[in-house]
Amino acid sequence: MWSKLLVLCTILLQVLKNCESYFVVVDAHSEECFFDRVEAGTKMGVMFETIEGGFLDIDIRITGPDGASIYQGERESSGKYAFAAHNSGVYTYCFSNKMSTVTPKTVMFTVDIGEAPSGPVGAANEADAGHTKLEDMIRELAGTLTGVKHEQEYMNVRDKIHRSINESTNSRVVMWSTFEALVLVIMTVGQVYYLKRFFEVRRVV
Repeated sequence: MWSKLLVLCTILLQVLKNCESYFVVVDAHSEECFFDRVEAGTKMGVMFETIEGGFLDIDIRITGPDGASIYQGERESSGKYAFAAHNSGVYTYCFSNKMSTVTPKTVMFTVDIGEAPSGPVGAANEADAGHTKLEDMIRELAGTLTGVKHEQEYMNVRDKIHRSINESTNSRVVMWSTFEALVLVIMTVGQVYYLKRFFEVRRVV
């Protein structure tokens, strides 16, 4: 019993371990690429979010080991793409900021790589069948937990972005209000001085 639980916990930790989150700064007129070697049939997923820089947009390209384009998007702020590896080899995903002339972009992205398919497995008896079904349930639970983890990271990033926008807007409002108050004071002093000189009685000696 304990050995089965140990095996299932190991499977769960292995699935969760294959989920990694990264932050990368893509300079203007440049491109950052990342590589993963996977087996054919393995399920993969890429989720990204542009969290800083310019209009919060980035170009993304995913290519297979044969050089074929799997996914390509232009000027996207965020996205999620999942697919199954059609060939064994190195898969490449690139974030391009070549359309920007000055501003670098900061991108958070998460890569999910499932377990490589082990081929058809037959259960020799009822106990093995139950064990296999339990393993499938654990894998499904691991996938659900990974999705929850991604959503939490996404919401955390969105919260930071909105907080930064709110703080920036608030600082601009304060600066503009201060400027308006200063202009109002200067105009008031100027009007008082002008009216004082207008009603001033001058005596000619």
